[in-house]
Amino acid sequence: MRVLGIETSCDETGVAVYDSRAGLLAHAVHSQVSLHAAFGGVVPELASRDHVRKLLPLLKTVMSQARTEAADLDGVAYTAGPGLIGALLVGAATARSLAWAWDMPAVAVHHMEGHLLAPMLEPEPPEFPFVALLVSGGHTQLVSVAGLGNYQLLGESLDDAAGEAFDKTAKLLGLAYPGGPALAALARAGDPHRFRFPRPMTNRPGLDFSFSGLKTFAINTLRTAGDDDQTRADIAIAFELAVVDTLVLKCRRALQQTGLNRLIIAGGVGANARLRAELDALGARQAARVHYPRPELCTDNGAMIAFAGCQRLLAGEREPAVFRAAPRWSMEELAALG
Repeated sequence: MRVLGIETSCDETGVAVYDSRAGLLAHAVHSQVSLHAAFGGVVPELASRDHVRKLLPLLKTVMSQARTEAADLDGVAYTAGPGLIGALLVGAATARSLAWAWDMPAVAVHHMEGHLLAPMLEPEPPEFPFVALLVSGGHTQLVSVAGLGNYQLLGESLDDAAGEAFDKTAKLLGLAYPGGPALAALARAGDPHRFRFPRPMTNRPGLDFSFSGLKTFAINTLRTAGDDDQTRADIAIAFELAVVDTLVLKCRRALQQTGLNRLIIAGGVGANARLRAELDALGARQAARVHYPRPELCTDNGAMIAFAGCQRLLAGEREPAVFRAAPRWSMEELAALG
């Protein structure tokens, strides 16, 4: 089965063609970073308009790179949520219209299921069951994955997600948008012993997260220690270590709680080098296999949507001749696939 995937949940326009036998044939992502940089964050209306401008040209490019015509496709998959409602509607309307015009089925894909399945696109995909750490945009979640569509939420952020905390702390340090990669780069020049930030919610049982207090701790540290280049770098590494240590500790708890020995990490923060190194070390200590998608598939992309959509189409899922977009959507509502 060959599927076209479309992703427009936030500030990246992603398109891909995936074939169930040949694998990922082509994919491309247009980033809106330069568009939103002047505002220090994503402006929903601007994001929606840019998806309208970029989606069809990007689709034509990817179809050409994949050497695929409409007649070669067996279905269209699109991100239906969660995300920015205007951005989601652009992708949903386009995908559903193409499927109708080409007389083929369409399927609505959950954005976080796409991230969760992204490691399946690698040469050595993980086997079920496993624990998934999803650290993407506004989401930080630990999920027990028994099979495709069979997901149990173990814990999630009660306020700011890890990615949001990275961006907000980077902004108060005067770093450019997007803040996460910039903060990680600044942290490399920091002294890891000068400041110690709290590891939130690690001194109590459970698998939930809370990262909003780290931003406040960073503000207070900056005020008392002085605002100079070295202090900002020292705050950056103290913040990064606090987030990484918290995520690693919760992953260890999740593996112990479930008795599983496979862990996958997906989402934008999953590209963080320090997090990957510490999770690899955790895997060695726990005799657990750790899987990641390649860095280019950590951010929002059409490849993960095409893959997830292909699995659901192969299982017989079909959308009616309408489109839907859900800014809020729990993964536990998804149907399990046989």
